[in-house]
Amino acid sequence: MPILPPSASAAPCEVRNQPPDRGDVDLWTSDPALREAVARAGAPAAPLAVYGREMGRAEMRAAGRAANRNAPELVPRDSAGQTLDEVRFDPGWHCLMRTSIGAGYAALPWEGGPAGHAAHAAMVYMAAQIEPGHCCPLTMTYAAHPALAASDALAAAWQPLLASRRYDPAPRPLAEKQGATLGMALTETQGGSDLRATATRAEPDGEAWRLTGHKWFCSAPMSDGFLTLARAPGGLTCFLVPRWLPGEGNAIRLLRLKDKLGNRSNASAEIEYDRALAWQLGEIGDGIRTILTMVHHTRLDTALAPAGLMRAALSEAHHWVAYRTAFQKRLIDQPLMRAVLADLALDVEGAVALGLRVAAAVDRARDGEAEAALARIAVALAKFQTNKQAPAMIAEAMEVLGGNGYIEDCPLPMLYREAPLNGIWEGSANVICLDILRTLAREPLAADALAAELHAAAGADRLYDAELRAHAARWPGLPNEAEARWYAEQTALLLTASVLLRGAPDAVAEAFIATRLGARRGRAAGAFGRRESGALLDRLGPSA
Repeated sequence: MPILPPSASAAPCEVRNQPPDRGDVDLWTSDPALREAVARAGAPAAPLAVYGREMGRAEMRAAGRAANRNAPELVPRDSAGQTLDEVRFDPGWHCLMRTSIGAGYAALPWEGGPAGHAAHAAMVYMAAQIEPGHCCPLTMTYAAHPALAASDALAAAWQPLLASRRYDPAPRPLAEKQGATLGMALTETQGGSDLRATATRAEPDGEAWRLTGHKWFCSAPMSDGFLTLARAPGGLTCFLVPRWLPGEGNAIRLLRLKDKLGNRSNASAEIEYDRALAWQLGEIGDGIRTILTMVHHTRLDTALAPAGLMRAALSEAHHWVAYRTAFQKRLIDQPLMRAVLADLALDVEGAVALGLRVAAAVDRARDGEAEAALARIAVALAKFQTNKQAPAMIAEAMEVLGGNGYIEDCPLPMLYREAPLNGIWEGSANVICLDILRTLAREPLAADALAAELHAAAGADRLYDAELRAHAARWPGLPNEAEARWYAEQTALLLTASVLLRGAPDAVAEAFIATRLGARRGRAAGAFGRRESGALLDRLGPSA
């Protein structure tokens, strides 16, 4: 068959009605809701401005895409057959880890500066917008710091390296490292969230212990050590298991890496301890109490990360509608699209405000019992609320882009796959709701602190006041267990409204209350009716 010459009319098609490439996006200066929440929390703006500018560069987004496209690889043995049990990553992963560690993601709260937890929370929020997988090991490294205080010796050896701003991924013993990360290995097949069902055994070996057992999920298996639970003579106890020993790896066998829906850049593994060397952390039989010190701090991050995912999805949707036209008008100028986008913006405004208020309470916990008690109850409410919002909100943002939002060239599929993770990690919704009820029942100060925070906004808005009275009438005491989700949702919405009323622009607070509290509205985004959306959309940046 003859090969025909190309036709003169077969010139490349002109691409029209497509938004330009976003290029560099400053995550700090483009986000007034974040800047306002950080200011209310008293955190320093300068390091966050630097981090937001660096993470928003196009090169960092490319690194994130590469790290997700080229998943971690388990290398069980070397070419000579020697056991390695190493996890190897795309260079993009190491770029992200180096940048975030160097900025102080895991270090800021422990360096003695003002509002370190709030600054850390803001970094979580910004990092999740670019590549959320690398947040996992950094969050555990941050959260392990207070748990290590249960042992003076372990704290002295590990805390300085966990708070180092040097990224050192080399597979070497702790004494040879410039910086370290820490993971967790808690979940077992028979127990799941029921940690009291842990079957891994601990046997004394001089001053150390030897652990034997199977862990169904080991988060970040490339870490330098893991906090884990095992059953010692005397009860369930917390241990620190180093990944590497002088001259060899510890007796930790990586059986496989989990093939996860999302979080693909990060490794999660199924492992076995085969008389692995471990060090006791905390009192024998007090393992759950010890590990909960870490879990409490990870929950702060699992409340902020979905807020970052939502902000990233909103930013992509806003960029699209600012440039895309349909039916002879820009999408951003069409009333129904404006209503949808403004509704999505309110989810982000509320999540950022509530998350940074919780972080501020963590910072202020040392100054008084009331803030410490508020931090315990509010972090659970924030985690529940933002993680229930994120999947639906991100799906709605994807729909704004239509078919383009469903294509892997766009970041929305990655964000959508990531959306359920934080709701599952460190306590699913039912676990969180039951924790809320237990905290309020066992800690009267937590109930008092929550009530004080809700009533601090009383008198600022009539609808808010009416909903606060209705909430008290509906639940004069604690709800029964079957109503725990309803109670958590309504309480979290009121708490968010209280924070917004006391610090956000009037247009934001009023719109949130009008559409989230007591309003008869549909369940889909865009329930604004004729409400003016301009003030909310203006906060997303220029519309081309």
